[in-house]
Amino acid sequence: MELEEFAAANAPEDGTERFQLENSKLLDVDLDGSAMLKAGSMVAYTGDVTFTGKGSAEGGITGFLKEKATGEGTPVMEAEGTGHVYVADQGKEIQVLDLDPGQRLSVNGNDVLAFESRVDYEIGTVGSLGATMSGGLTNVFLEGPGSVAITTHGDPLVLTPPVNTDPDATVAWSGSLSPSASVNRSLSDMIGQSSDERYQLEFTGTDGFVIVQPYEETQPQSQ
Repeated sequence: MELEEFAAANAPEDGTERFQLENSKLLDVDLDGSAMLKAGSMVAYTGDVTFTGKGSAEGGITGFLKEKATGEGTPVMEAEGTGHVYVADQGKEIQVLDLDPGQRLSVNGNDVLAFESRVDYEIGTVGSLGATMSGGLTNVFLEGPGSVAITTHGDPLVLTPPVNTDPDATVAWSGSLSPSASVNRSLSDMIGQSSDERYQLEFTGTDGFVIVQPYEETQPQSQ
């Protein structure tokens, strides 16, 4: 391929969407105001853009810095200005979802890439699961309206409850669900008591959905 052909074939595409996929692993955020991004996800930007670290459940910028230093939690940053910000996360696949007003989604902290500033968010642990599972389970609770981008290792699978899932393979679930921790004794006997795989997320009821990926993404360990 000629150099000019290569450049033209891989140039950003024009579009009208605020969140637009340039390919399955690269998101173009058309910025005119502000958007929330996973800290460290920016690979390039054009225009006049500034980035500011945001606090989480730890509280304020101190919490953000602590998380960044230890790997705990889910540090996010706010991009403000006018231009295009290109974000990605370790070559993972990107899924763009549109939340209607009042629609809620709980996403594993490892798997949140970006969301519009108008989306309400809170970062915290999921019920008592953090005390049950080694390293805890940090999630971002998102509520629409607005667009959100999440990441998956490979193509996701969407399941309806009742269902049990491996916490390290669980990406997100609809806000109507509230999982509990369960222990599969047969797995415990087979793989040993020291393995986190003996713990499962148990989703009950008949409403909502759970998103899983074909990959076990280990939770960051508490320091």
